[in-house]
Amino acid sequence: MDNEIKTWLFDILQSIEEIESYFPKGEKKFKNFTEDIRTKRAVERNLEIIGEAVNRVLNKDGSIEISNARKIIATRNKIIHGYDKISEDIIWGIVVNHLPKLKEELKELMKD
Repeated sequence: MDNEIKTWLFDILQSIEEIESYFPKGEKKFKNFTEDIRTKRAVERNLEIIGEAVNRVLNKDGSIEISNARKIIATRNKIIHGYDKISEDIIWGIVVNHLPKLKEELKELMKD
């Protein structure tokens, strides 16, 4: 695998782990998320990084399979360009439901 692609995959994994670090002891509570503007903005920023890195990976090598890649990129675009319309519920759903799966997928990809 190309070194640039490895770097971008590492960036995605690092962003996921950073998001996880915002919730000590794995306690992901929606109320805590919505009441802490710094955590919300940090999560959004990391989702932007994830989306940009996925976009770069696909542009460099379209044969690499990342589940929901187009949705990840679309979410990045929505956060950046539609920042005033982004739903806390959607962001929270990504954090709780999708990032753990993406993390496992990346670990497998990076083994190669």
